[in-house]
Amino acid sequence: MSATALEYPDGLPLPQRSWAIVTIALGIVMAVVDGAIANVALPTIARDLNASPAFSIWIVNGYQLAVTISLLPLASLGEIIGYRRVYLAGLVLFTIASAACALSHTLLLLTLARILQGFGAAGILSVNSALVRFIYPHALLGRGIGINAMVVAISAAVGPTIAAGILSVGTWPYLFAINVPLGFVTFALGARCLPHTQRSPHMFDWQSAALSALTFGFGIAAIDSLGHGEALLTCAIQFAVAVISGVTLYYRETHMASPLLPLDLLRIPIFALSIATSIASFCGQMLAFVAIPFYLESHFGYSAVQIGLLITPWPIAVAFAAPISGRLVERFPAGLLGGVGLFLFACGLGALALLPSQPAVIDVVWRMALAGFGFGLFQTPNNRTMIAAAPRERSGGASGMLGTARLLGQTMGAALVAMFLAVSPIEGTRLSLATGVGFALLGAMLSMLRLSPVGARGAEHVRVRDGQRLKGE
Repeated sequence: MSATALEYPDGLPLPQRSWAIVTIALGIVMAVVDGAIANVALPTIARDLNASPAFSIWIVNGYQLAVTISLLPLASLGEIIGYRRVYLAGLVLFTIASAACALSHTLLLLTLARILQGFGAAGILSVNSALVRFIYPHALLGRGIGINAMVVAISAAVGPTIAAGILSVGTWPYLFAINVPLGFVTFALGARCLPHTQRSPHMFDWQSAALSALTFGFGIAAIDSLGHGEALLTCAIQFAVAVISGVTLYYRETHMASPLLPLDLLRIPIFALSIATSIASFCGQMLAFVAIPFYLESHFGYSAVQIGLLITPWPIAVAFAAPISGRLVERFPAGLLGGVGLFLFACGLGALALLPSQPAVIDVVWRMALAGFGFGLFQTPNNRTMIAAAPRERSGGASGMLGTARLLGQTMGAALVAMFLAVSPIEGTRLSLATGVGFALLGAMLSMLRLSPVGARGAEHVRVRDGQRLKGE
């Protein structure tokens, strides 16, 4: 372990702290944006590679599936070999795979490169929140998580806009080639500034990692297949594999001292409620993200450029709210902030669903801003609670669960939109927004439950520092 980590056990000194969080932010931008940009370019890529739409969808699905199945195993590996090593290794793999994507000239090569890129992204996303816990002093942890949440939310929101901008001046390989110089810069910063952390003595559980991959991989694939109207037999087989793998994993993990699936953390009420809140909220968010472009086009006749501009207030509001809530969570309960934020988020989605038949620009803008502000107000306190509620040595498990909850919620939301649009291409968009309101209100209720005596259990836990147990982290 480095002298820096020993001298500053409760966060890094300035300016190293600032450069470390810049490293984390750059990695998140690359990983999250690349999860979204391929959607925009998919028709162009399919045409250039002479691929059918049915097969070209694996350019998107391969990336998403690789991230999903490897988040928890890589988070567990980070506890064993160090979060810094997993993050930097993921960054290297992501950069190399991005170069391979840019150079691919067949659908097969591009799909394989995207799968590798997904595994690299998982290395970045699985441990970034755990690293933030060691970058910032505990007293300022909310601010660090706030920056993290803001970068994730904005990257997800502006990914399609970035893709459209790149495609307007270049060909689709540039979508991936741009990651190469950015990856080199980020690695150089990370190698110099990211903290060294203590390592867990237990061995990596390969069997649990395989069962976790089967459980989440087939589970999310089943949800996606159901949403896209695939054969019921296919969905049933996928669900069956996920359930059998999940039950086997659960039984195995209950007998492990350091489980890969952090069942030990889910026994902490405030952590479990925060995970449930995250799944519900991200489901509502994805219902809105996918439905809004179709909604604005089909109901009001806006062009693609107009839709992009009208959605912009959402990420701007998130960027404004996330750092504010990062400071507020140092004074007010996360359950209260999350409940208020998700209620405002629900109001914004409900107001969008009730737009007048001929809305003015301001009618759309303030509704978008309200939804974004509410989501930004919720996300930082919720993420901070999840990370801080876990013992310091289990930060990797908490970070992995945070990313898994986000992906699970987003997958459910996207699948629901697909089902609604299949039933009614026009009214399905309004139904998606109404369903998003329901999930946002469910998340608000779950968040407020953390204010109850039972739900708050785990908020006051013990951390280990310099061999002593200290209250308050």
